[in-house]
Amino acid sequence: MSVPQIEEQKTPPPPDPGGQAARQALGAQVLQRMVLGLALLLALAGLVMAGMLWQRVAGMQEQLARQSADATAQATEARALARQAQDTVREAAGRLALMETRVAEVALQRAQLDELMQALSRSRDENLVVDIDAAVRLALEQAQATGNVQPLLAALRAGEQRVARSGLAHLQPLQRAMQRDSDRIRATASGDGGEALAKLEELLKGVDDLPVVNALARRGRSAQDDGWLGEAVPADASWWQRLVMSVRNEARALVRVSRIDRPEAVLLTPEQTFFLRENLKLKLLGVRTALLSRQPQQARNELGAVASALNRYFDPGSRRVQSAATQLQQLQSLVRDAAPARIDETLAALTTAAAGR
Repeated sequence: MSVPQIEEQKTPPPPDPGGQAARQALGAQVLQRMVLGLALLLALAGLVMAGMLWQRVAGMQEQLARQSADATAQATEARALARQAQDTVREAAGRLALMETRVAEVALQRAQLDELMQALSRSRDENLVVDIDAAVRLALEQAQATGNVQPLLAALRAGEQRVARSGLAHLQPLQRAMQRDSDRIRATASGDGGEALAKLEELLKGVDDLPVVNALARRGRSAQDDGWLGEAVPADASWWQRLVMSVRNEARALVRVSRIDRPEAVLLTPEQTFFLRENLKLKLLGVRTALLSRQPQQARNELGAVASALNRYFDPGSRRVQSAATQLQQLQSLVRDAAPARIDETLAALTTAAAGR
């Protein structure tokens, strides 16, 4: 610090030289004391300021030490956190890699499952088509062999239901084809087979009751029904009327005059008559077999043989023979050539479905 300069006042010289020197010496002492005091004050102020600066520097050092310790602790914690973060990152990377591996495995398993499902679906579709094809072809062979189209219609109806339940769009043409073939078969199928078989059964049952040409006259109403001479006795007739009519019928039965156009029919013995009836039954059974085997020409031939035997050996005047002849004519009109069942559209649709187009 610079010591301020004290300017001395220039006073006019005292009149007294001795007193002036004393005053100058006194002023010099005072001035020295003042300079010394000022120096002491300045030194004291410097010491105070130095102490304050030292305390401040010590505080700053202590604060710096604390901050350094805190920074060191934070750095240590940061390094620990960094290592933990690195461990976490490595663990996350490992987990990510494991998850990616599992995702790849799941994707592979899903792809394999999709392929398996597609294979199962294709197998199910193929099995469905194969089953329907086998059932329809078997029913077709049965219909062509027996002439009965009901199993074929049942197979087509079952196939339509299975296709409808499957809900497969590419099998809809197959369903429509089976429906059209079913409608066509129902429209062209003849419903006379059952009626013809029923009439054949009636004829078979009545063969034993058909009277032959050389049969003896019967009594009462049965003789009248068979066309023989004889009067039926009324229920309210008296006893003598019954006696007279019985005697008259017996007399008429003893003698009968008729024209013989076929001597071989009249000369039949009872044993030959038995075999004639059995032969007629066999012919009627042959007609039934021909109808069941869908051979209308053979059935017509057998019916012609039966009609010829009926007209040749049995009494044409009998109502039973006339009824049998009428039934034979009806049978000949029922037996006709029938076209075999055809399901061309269904077979073509099955072939297309089996090919996967």
